[in-house]
Amino acid sequence: MDVLSLQQEVFVLRKRVERLVALLRLLVVLTRVPGFSLTCFRLPDAATKFSLLRAVDRSRSVLPLRTVLRVLRLSSSRYHAWKREDECGLDDMSSCPRSSPQQLTRDEVETIREMVTSEEYRHVPTGTLALLAQRLGKVFASATTWYKLVRLHKWRRPRLRVHPSKPKDGIRSSAPNEIWHVDTTLIRLLDGTRAYLHAVIDNFSRRILAWKVSSAFDPSITAELLLGASSGLIDEKPTLLVDGGVENFNSAVDELVDSGLLRRRLAQTDISFSNSLIESWWRALKHQWLFLNTLDTVTRLKKLVSFYVDEHNTRLPHSAFRGQTPDEMYFGTGDRIPDALDAAKNVARQSRMKLNRETSCPMCRPSALLAD
Repeated sequence: MDVLSLQQEVFVLRKRVERLVALLRLLVVLTRVPGFSLTCFRLPDAATKFSLLRAVDRSRSVLPLRTVLRVLRLSSSRYHAWKREDECGLDDMSSCPRSSPQQLTRDEVETIREMVTSEEYRHVPTGTLALLAQRLGKVFASATTWYKLVRLHKWRRPRLRVHPSKPKDGIRSSAPNEIWHVDTTLIRLLDGTRAYLHAVIDNFSRRILAWKVSSAFDPSITAELLLGASSGLIDEKPTLLVDGGVENFNSAVDELVDSGLLRRRLAQTDISFSNSLIESWWRALKHQWLFLNTLDTVTRLKKLVSFYVDEHNTRLPHSAFRGQTPDEMYFGTGDRIPDALDAAKNVARQSRMKLNRETSCPMCRPSALLAD
């Protein structure tokens, strides 16, 4: 290679180094900026603006201005606005008040902050608070400006809600047929008509013991389901957990309770627990299955509910039971499943580790050869 070619190559490399140094200088300035981010936000700190402007000016001798601004994620209009603000020096303003005289003053912004964060006005919505400030003669600004300032400065309204303590764990039984939950839910069909789904669920196993879909609300259906669910019971006397609906307190259900077949407890009245277990099953049934299908007729609804109940009882494992299904918990046939799943997971983990260790890529092979 002749001397001329070497000189040309050196010249090209020097140009590249100068560009890289200019870019590195910009990145170093960015990393030193407090609250550094590549999102397009304004920097009200005057010292920060001036440091960025100095870095831009030093880089312009090597890089085009468009490239420099693209690296900084800074628009051309904002850059030239900053250049005009060099003589202003008001580092607490988002833009120069002389060029934007309609913006709020520092005292007005501080008044808004005090009212937004004050305990005295915590019951007043932010939009109403903007009008109240006008009525009080403090700040005359629109509700939109108030919302913008709250978002920009991340002010928090003093609105901590205090709720009564609730039990973290619901009521739990230790064996099947100790506690039953019964409830009725409403399902609307596509034509606007109503259908009613009644069900009884066992607390221990989450197994659906009985259910029925009807086109009209009939309170006596609850007694019918309870009789069907209790058939075959010998020594068990379940406690029936219900809410205050008429389907749970009527002559037919009262007769079953008086006969001694079961006991009845009103949720959150006779006991402190709620009837949330069956409510949770309603939510899963509706949102994970029924609402994914066309609910046009009661017959169609019955088929869909029948499918989901069968899936829920016999096929879908429950996380609370370590992989057992409700049927297996209810009948006691799945005691070996948790240990079997744990053993299978250990085998799968060992197999995965072995396969990954035996797999190598071009980057791994040199190190493996050096190790040998």
